[in-house]
Amino acid sequence: MGKINILDEHIANQIAAGEVVERPSSVVKELVENAIDAGSTRVDVAIEEGGLELIRVTDNGSGMDPDDCETAFFRHATSKIASTQDLFAIRTLGFRGEALPSIAAVSKVECLTAPDTSGLGCRFVIEGGTVRAKTEATAPRGTDIAVRELFYNTPARLKYMKTIQTELGHVTDYIYRLALAHPGIAFTLKHNGHTLVQTLGNGDLLQAIAAIYGTTVAKSMLPIRGETLDYRLDGYIAKPELTRANRGGISTVINGRYIRNYPMVQALLQGYHTLLPINRFPVAVLHVQMDPTLIDVNVHPAKLEVRFSKEPELMQLVEREVRETLGKQRLIPAAGMPAAKRPQEAVVQEQLELYRPQAPQAQASAAAQPAGARMPGAAAPAERWSASAPTAGESARGASGAGASPLAPPQRVGSAAGAGEPQLRSASAGPAAQPGAERERLTPSETAAASEALLRAMTPQAEQPPALPAFPKLHPIGQLHGTYIVAQNEEGLFLIDQHAAHERINYEYYYDKFGNPAEASQELLVPLTLEFTAIEAAKLADRLPQLEQAGVYLEPFGGASFLVRAYPHWFPAGEEQALIEEMIEWLLGEKKQVDIGKLREKAAIMCSCKASIKANQSIGLMEIETLLDRLAACRNPYTCPHGRPIVVSFSTYELEKMFKRVM
Repeated sequence: MGKINILDEHIANQIAAGEVVERPSSVVKELVENAIDAGSTRVDVAIEEGGLELIRVTDNGSGMDPDDCETAFFRHATSKIASTQDLFAIRTLGFRGEALPSIAAVSKVECLTAPDTSGLGCRFVIEGGTVRAKTEATAPRGTDIAVRELFYNTPARLKYMKTIQTELGHVTDYIYRLALAHPGIAFTLKHNGHTLVQTLGNGDLLQAIAAIYGTTVAKSMLPIRGETLDYRLDGYIAKPELTRANRGGISTVINGRYIRNYPMVQALLQGYHTLLPINRFPVAVLHVQMDPTLIDVNVHPAKLEVRFSKEPELMQLVEREVRETLGKQRLIPAAGMPAAKRPQEAVVQEQLELYRPQAPQAQASAAAQPAGARMPGAAAPAERWSASAPTAGESARGASGAGASPLAPPQRVGSAAGAGEPQLRSASAGPAAQPGAERERLTPSETAAASEALLRAMTPQAEQPPALPAFPKLHPIGQLHGTYIVAQNEEGLFLIDQHAAHERINYEYYYDKFGNPAEASQELLVPLTLEFTAIEAAKLADRLPQLEQAGVYLEPFGGASFLVRAYPHWFPAGEEQALIEEMIEWLLGEKKQVDIGKLREKAAIMCSCKASIKANQSIGLMEIETLLDRLAACRNPYTCPHGRPIVVSFSTYELEKMFKRVM
């Protein structure tokens, strides 16, 4: 007699429930996804005792007729697919037909459903996989499923459930994800009668983010959009100042399905690059639309993981769009809590204009003053400006004494720290922006230049890529505790971390240098000797070529010792050996194949940290001005290579509010 038996339907359903129904949140997931597939615009979820006593999901979707209501609880009964080809173009969240029978096998289920608005529906009751009742009943259009006493007939599963708060946390988290994946559906979650989640369902993703994370987070989100031939990306990402201690704030949605995808999260983080502090993660909601034939969703029991046909292309899209979106922002965090947007009529106390245009005699005397002693309205140092004649907007600005318009900040100078480059001004800062100011008499050449600029502005041209936001022109006031630079401009007060600023300047310098370090390597008259353990030496011997690509040349010196024969001459003086040892330590710590680009980046970060000025180090106003000019010329002047902010600001409005000058 054979030993292999065919299990009956009841046992098979209980075994399947072990994969599909892991905890109460699994039941909520399956039932809510069915409601979404039914075309619902409103889904209400009510649970008791973390979902172990009751899970009730009510929707206003298409509902089921009496025959389908019973058939839906059979194994592998589904309306989502009908042939093999349908498996390669899945457009719904559910498709296997395992959820309802698996849930019914380990709980007591009551289903009330109606396919139309006639009021006539069907009531179906099943307990532990056994049908108890099927009757006609009055019901609104949609489906109402109640799951009671989950795992009542599998005490072993019930024994290992976590606390009520833990199970409630899992349920709440998944409702969050579904609400962010489907902002056009109004979700409500109640626990023991208390409302925990409620979204509007008006299709506005930002409002859904506000309902989940709060309005403060929503105000810090930046829209992101991008497209390739195969993928369309949109969503929101947070400014670098808003971070979390884990990846829980990142939601990735593919064709309306929330998934967990590590490469996609890494692409997102790579887009932030050095803008995030170490071990901090952003808040982001990314929606990706693609042809369903490019994705395989049938690779995970809970359908939380997928496989892409063109994954590298998608990762490049995510990284590029995140980088470009952040690159268009001025990422200077405001100190303290963000204030409400300042209305124009908010100022109730008269303000005097302290910075007046100087007379020719005053300008001549100002030129002899130290650079750090000039106020924002004074003439700029000659070496910081081009010898060419100023534009019409600049001349008019000199007459009016007005600052640059905050809506059109000056453009950042080139990579040469601004030498020989004119500072661009906003046309709105001219005489038209100051009705009460006396207009300066323009020369014919300046008038012609202004007319030509106006004509170009009015003439339709080919679409140009948006210019990067300019780093604000700052005027130093002094130094605080030998660590922070205090500066000002028309927009308010700024504090600059001098070490972080110098570190960013040095990082971009060394990063460029490490692009071709071999040409800068110099041989040593007296080689440095480095000693390692036997295991480290064996591993290092295999990775010497990677060090050579970073400009560091080592050779074995017997046993577990190595000689440093050459390194780039621009390594920070006095820190060469420590720097090389740190590079080797990082190299030995990499378990996978070493990425030379990542090695050069790490080396640039190490060099920049060692070569930068430190805290509690006093510097003069001339040095401060030079530091600020070099910082403004950086590609990313907002964070140090470790992701810490360089500049924080106090807006003029915030300062006025502190002193009750505005109410």
